[in-house]
Amino acid sequence: MSLASPAMLTILVTMLQLSLCSIGIGTTSFQLLNVKQTLLDTKMFKPLKPSEFHQLSNVTGTDRPGKWKLNLVHRDKLSSNATSTLHDHRLRFQARMERDVKRVAGFLRRLPGDGNHGGDASFEVDDFGSDVVSGMAQGSGEYFVRIGVGSPPRSQYMVTDSGSDIVWVQCQPCNQCYRQSDPVFNPADSASFSSVSCGSSVCDRIQNSGCNAGRSCRYEVSYGDGSYTKGTLALETLTFGRTVVKNVAIGCGHINRGMFIGAAGLLGLGGGSMSLVGQLGGQTGGAFSYCLVSRGTDASGSLVFGRGAMPIGASWVPLLRNPRAPSFYYVGLSGLGVGGISVSISEDIFHLNEFGYGGVVMDTGTSVTRFPTSAYNAFRDAFITQTANLPRASGVSIFDTCYNLSDFISVRVPTISFYFSGGPILTLPARNFLIPVDDAGTFCFAFAPSGSGLSIIGNIQQEGIQISFDGGNGFVGFGPNVC
Repeated sequence: MSLASPAMLTILVTMLQLSLCSIGIGTTSFQLLNVKQTLLDTKMFKPLKPSEFHQLSNVTGTDRPGKWKLNLVHRDKLSSNATSTLHDHRLRFQARMERDVKRVAGFLRRLPGDGNHGGDASFEVDDFGSDVVSGMAQGSGEYFVRIGVGSPPRSQYMVTDSGSDIVWVQCQPCNQCYRQSDPVFNPADSASFSSVSCGSSVCDRIQNSGCNAGRSCRYEVSYGDGSYTKGTLALETLTFGRTVVKNVAIGCGHINRGMFIGAAGLLGLGGGSMSLVGQLGGQTGGAFSYCLVSRGTDASGSLVFGRGAMPIGASWVPLLRNPRAPSFYYVGLSGLGVGGISVSISEDIFHLNEFGYGGVVMDTGTSVTRFPTSAYNAFRDAFITQTANLPRASGVSIFDTCYNLSDFISVRVPTISFYFSGGPILTLPARNFLIPVDDAGTFCFAFAPSGSGLSIIGNIQQEGIQISFDGGNGFVGFGPNVC
């Protein structure tokens, strides 16, 4: 009888944990982290060159009524240059943390009471332009999909962002554009491109809009960090695998500044009416599902739209609505667990109050999960207490709790669990909370304080777990599948 590979064992353990969570039973107190295999994965990772981008298929599986599926690729897979940055895990990690800090800072500026808005009115945009630079200098461009834009469809890489309510691409004539992997979209070559007029109801929904030569609807969104997009609003046909969707409102950006690593624009998946999910409405029932593959792997994740994407057997948690931040997907969190023991943290610290302050956001663009400082400190201290046998290392970047695991093949670590309001418990795989920050064996506890009342569940903690949003019925589901 052959033995299962370390990767397969990790998948089996994750499936067991998700199965236990879905029926409301706690998991064991400890689990094994395969240090050797995790480090090997970081060293074996090879990003694609720009000439190889087209090798990644637009679609996986077979589209069928009520369900269409796309490949989801981490940005580290798409190398825009030949430098050693993306081949060195330590440098990839540092770049990811720099993007993450900017992303979270952008979150805090957008939310009431959670940051200093200053005098820049662009941070007050709640819908169309609410976070147009996610994936650019604010650093949310972590996962990409490939879709077709126009008729005939022109394949383009798009950043996916669950915290943004916009679909936009760079367009010709391009007065100022950043470098992208595919030719810049030319509206003149598309038979389905239609400019939106100033008097249309769609244009009326855009803040900071205007008229271009007195006719077409113009948008312009700029931010304090210097990122911006400017152009005209249009209705266009988008192609997702074999599925064609007509009359999607998109921004056609003629003047853009950002750092997309090859992407042509942004595919907003937020909760607002102008996101792709909001515009699809009855076609998908506000439903989509994604599975983010683990860092450093050559596999692709998936992004699936439609009611058919909603799994049977998931652990479902109610979505909460914040009228002050309609783009974001909030969930109720009642506590945190370490080693099967609930950490002493008041449930009130995770509460979303009537003024839109606090709460817990699920976000694909943020990498590292953040908690309010007092909650993080208690959580971290509980983990340190139960890992006293592991050799410590100095803090790295935003992480203050790190370990030197260079002499270990595997280590026994306490489980980490999220206790959601209403009873469901999500217990994470070890590689989702103790991550390598270099190639030498330094691993860090992958959480950080938010410096505010906001909590964010980031993509590192979501990796390998099927996440499903049922916007029509107001729920988010975890599992039962893994990737």
